[in-house]
Amino acid sequence: MVEGFARVGVGLAVLRQIARPFVADAASGVCIRDRLKGLTVEDDVVLRLVGGHLGSLASRDLARRIADGLEHSTQTWAGRKRDLTPQSSSRWAGSITKATHDQWGLSRRAQWQHLQGLDAGTATIRHRLSLPLGERGTNRQPGGYRSRREWHAKSRRLAHLEREHERVKADREAGRVSVVRGGRKLLKTRHNLGAADLTEGQWRDRWESERWFLSADGESGKQFGNETVRVTPDGEVSIRLPAPLAHLANAKHDRFVLAAKVSFPHRGTEWRDRIEANRAVAYRIHLDVERGRWYLDASWRRKDLPIVSLESLRASEVIGVDMNADHLAAWRLDTHGNPLGRPRTFAYDLSGSATHRDAQIRHALTRLLQWAKGTGAKAIAIEDLDFTDSRTREKHGRKRRFRQLVNGMPTGKLRARLLAMTAEAGIGVIAVDPAYTSLWGAEHWQRPLTTPKRPVTRHQAAAVAIGRHALGRRIRRRTAPPRAHQSDVHGHRTAQAQPGDQGREGNRPRVPGPRTRSVGAERGRNAVDQNAQDRSGRSAEQGFWKQDSLPLSL
Repeated sequence: MVEGFARVGVGLAVLRQIARPFVADAASGVCIRDRLKGLTVEDDVVLRLVGGHLGSLASRDLARRIADGLEHSTQTWAGRKRDLTPQSSSRWAGSITKATHDQWGLSRRAQWQHLQGLDAGTATIRHRLSLPLGERGTNRQPGGYRSRREWHAKSRRLAHLEREHERVKADREAGRVSVVRGGRKLLKTRHNLGAADLTEGQWRDRWESERWFLSADGESGKQFGNETVRVTPDGEVSIRLPAPLAHLANAKHDRFVLAAKVSFPHRGTEWRDRIEANRAVAYRIHLDVERGRWYLDASWRRKDLPIVSLESLRASEVIGVDMNADHLAAWRLDTHGNPLGRPRTFAYDLSGSATHRDAQIRHALTRLLQWAKGTGAKAIAIEDLDFTDSRTREKHGRKRRFRQLVNGMPTGKLRARLLAMTAEAGIGVIAVDPAYTSLWGAEHWQRPLTTPKRPVTRHQAAAVAIGRHALGRRIRRRTAPPRAHQSDVHGHRTAQAQPGDQGREGNRPRVPGPRTRSVGAERGRNAVDQNAQDRSGRSAEQGFWKQDSLPLSL
């Protein structure tokens, strides 16, 4: 940890502790997709029936899991699976119960984050209510409210947040969670179909398709890595029908073979190697209602990822990246933390639909990685952004546009996408603490790097600070001494010398051997003594001058 102080106004403000950089774990999961082309009407009907039947079983199993709460155990899990097996199959029941358990765990984590946000909001309001009206805030704490009216409104909001906090805390202690199969956002869209430009029938189709269940976990050692949804190396797809729908089978062992074939153009070779070795591959079949297309997703986990240490990544060049609301600012640094070349900016547009935003992020990261591979850099340094405590509207008060800016930054998606793409490119990711990177980057690097033809932005300077932090260097740049004191009279003073270092104002030690072309080896012993040199302005020139006597030979 690094701890320091900064002068603010007339007092001293204690800086928070800065965490050490670390190498982010590479993404170990792989997911590829291919379209199920050429499905017949019978195929479409069977997929809908199977998805609807298994979806109803998944909904009932989720209700039982929520009712169990913290009393859940391996025995209750096994009991749920036994109850589902007669209505589906043992493998379908295992996939449903596992998906239910994962969904319950995700809801618990979201509940904890909501509780943390309520704690941060109530603490901020209590602090501001305790201050006099109109009192100005400090660098670390907000001030009082501006008017009596605002004070009264915030006191009422505090009471509301406290009641919400007690309710959420009671639910967490009891193990209760709130889960909507199909998505809470889509559920609320039902009450405002006009704004979503949907009819009731269109919304109903989306709602039902989102609640279907057509996911099957893989199993190593079984034929082609999955017995429930089986895909052969030549692309034939077949599914194991649940017991109530076994009469719809068109193949042996209650299986239904689809007319469509898949090839997986992306990573198809890797997928084919896995299934030929009978290694586990999970599959998911889903319908895109807007386009009317069926898709098949294949996913697996890689366990042979190499472990790269921080020291090995620091031995080569690093690219510092500063994430912003509309672009990525990047700069390449050598192993000593010196900026190389010109800064780069990779813009993206986060407006529009979620699909558009994801495509924009993917395109920006693709260009970043292409440039990184071209430069030969082995690591990308990026801030470990979370914004968990910054998304509450109480922290930034009236700064509504700033809150919207922070909430609109897809930090989680960008981090996940970056880790997945860098793992394939063979580039490491170094995560650094985001504290003071923009502030110190602008203070120490923005002006020195600015030229008449190349103005440097605050974000590009922050990228330099991020890269230096990842390399273990001080963000503060090395400052040269004044021009009049660059000679050896006062030594070579830099910011790297601490106030208590011995000999910081002394002469530089003499380096053996020739220092210039005019001084041979083992010469220049009086180089540190400026008075012994015949230089303009030195005391040797001011002394009494006397001409030497002529030799007698003349």
